[in-house]
Amino acid sequence: MSVKKYKKTDEISYALGATVTMELLNRRPDLARCVYVSPKSDVTAVTDRAREIGIPVIEGEKAFNILSPKENCYVIGEFNKFVGNAQNDRHHVVLVNPSNSGNLGTIIRDVAAFDCADLVIIRPAVDSFDPKTVRASMGALFNINIEHFDSFEEYLNKYNDRTVMPFMLSGSPFSKTVFDASKKYSLVFGNEATGLPESYGKYCPVRIEQSNKVDSLNLSVAVSVALYKLFIS
Repeated sequence: MSVKKYKKTDEISYALGATVTMELLNRRPDLARCVYVSPKSDVTAVTDRAREIGIPVIEGEKAFNILSPKENCYVIGEFNKFVGNAQNDRHHVVLVNPSNSGNLGTIIRDVAAFDCADLVIIRPAVDSFDPKTVRASMGALFNINIEHFDSFEEYLNKYNDRTVMPFMLSGSPFSKTVFDASKKYSLVFGNEATGLPESYGKYCPVRIEQSNKVDSLNLSVAVSVALYKLFIS
């Protein structure tokens, strides 16, 4: 198979590392195209799994020189990108214009870890299938429901019977939030640098209380706090 440097417009992407590739093979084998293995690798579990399910295994350094030249990466899984859908009967984490691959990958992992909500992303946004995002998710991308929209209005047109809870500095204390088991919630977070526009204040804004020693929490940390509270409610 021909290996080329990743582009957002490609129909395929790459899972960098043995752990991430194993998640691909175990959770979404239907998406896997092949597994590249470096001669330096001593990991056999991934190649054994690939051969077990009929996925080609290609040994050599070429793929690693192109896709991961500066990292200690000895296994790469190539996979087809996919279109996902959130579920209306679940809560949603909605990210409006996220811009950092590492944050998005961590949030994807959080969504999988607490398993109480699906993920929705409002474009423009960082690429969900960028190998950096996939790696930061530790393969959790293959374990969650994720859906993309071109605007928040488009999202609400599809999922309109929900309580929208944007996280804003002007919101009420999140610690005092009582979740109603009969409702479905959309926890909405803004861009890392700019947050959410004031127009989101017309919904039910909340804020995560913190000390004045920092101006705000990292986006992925804020999502973790919110998901944990939702998970234990």
